[in-house]
Amino acid sequence: MASIDRRGRNEGWSLIGLALGILVIVGGHLAGGGSIRSFVHPVAIIVVLGGTTAALLVSYPGHILWEAVSGIGAALLRPPRSPEDLVSLFADFARRMRRHGFRAIEDEITATDDPFLARALVLASAGMRPEVVRAALETDARVSVDLDEERAQVFEAAAGYAPTLGIIGAVIGLMRVMQSISSPTQVGAGIAAAFVATIYGVGLANLVFLPFATRLRARSRIAALRRDLTIDGVMALLEGLHPTMVEERLAGYLRTHGDDGGRASVVA
Repeated sequence: MASIDRRGRNEGWSLIGLALGILVIVGGHLAGGGSIRSFVHPVAIIVVLGGTTAALLVSYPGHILWEAVSGIGAALLRPPRSPEDLVSLFADFARRMRRHGFRAIEDEITATDDPFLARALVLASAGMRPEVVRAALETDARVSVDLDEERAQVFEAAAGYAPTLGIIGAVIGLMRVMQSISSPTQVGAGIAAAFVATIYGVGLANLVFLPFATRLRARSRIAALRRDLTIDGVMALLEGLHPTMVEERLAGYLRTHGDDGGRASVVA
C-alpha cells in the first residue's frame, strides 16, 4: 500500500495538473499571436458558469450539490484515509480481546474518528450474531458507495452541460455580430469573442469537471476498501481468531487490491 501513502503526500499534483492545463491552453494561444485579454469575456463566463449551475440545480437536490462541492474540496486538500493502519489496529484489538473480551476495546468506540469503524465496533460489542452484524455493515457500505457515486455523477453532469452552454454562448455572440454586420471591421473581433464561450465550456468540462469526477471515484475506491477491511476485521474478532491470523487475513486485502490502489494513486 505504499502507493496509497505516496498519494497522500502528493495531493498537490491535482492543482499542479489543473494549472498546467490552463497554462498549455493560454500559452498555445499566446504563441499563435493571441492576447490574454481575448479570454476575458464576462458574458461568456456568465452563460457557461451560470447556465451550468442552473442545470445542476434542476438536476439534483441542493444537499447533493453541496456534498459534491465539499467532497471535492476534501479530495483536493486532505489525503484519503489509508486502509493499511487498520491491519495493525485489528491485530491489536484481537490481542486485547483475548485477555479482556470486548470490554477491552470499548474505549476505542468513542476515541476513533472513523464513523464506520465506530459503528462496526458498537454492533460487534452489542452481542448480535455475526451474520446480523455483517448484514448491517454491508448495507451501510453499499449506501456509502452509492452516495460517493452520486457526488461523482454531479461533476460528470456538469461536464455534459458546460460544452453545450458554451455553444449557446457562442451563438449569442454570433447573433450580436450579425447585428453589426454593416461594420466589417468589427465582424472578425466579434466572431473571435463569440467562440470564447465554447473554450470556457470545453475547458471546464475536460480540465475541471471530468477530472474532479475521476478523483472522487478514486477516493471512493479507497474508502470502500477500508470499509470492506473493517467488516472483515470485525468478523475476525467475533470469530475469536488469533492476532497473527487476524493480521494475515486482513493483509490479504492490501495485496489483493494493490494493483487497484496503484491505479487510484495515478488519477487521484
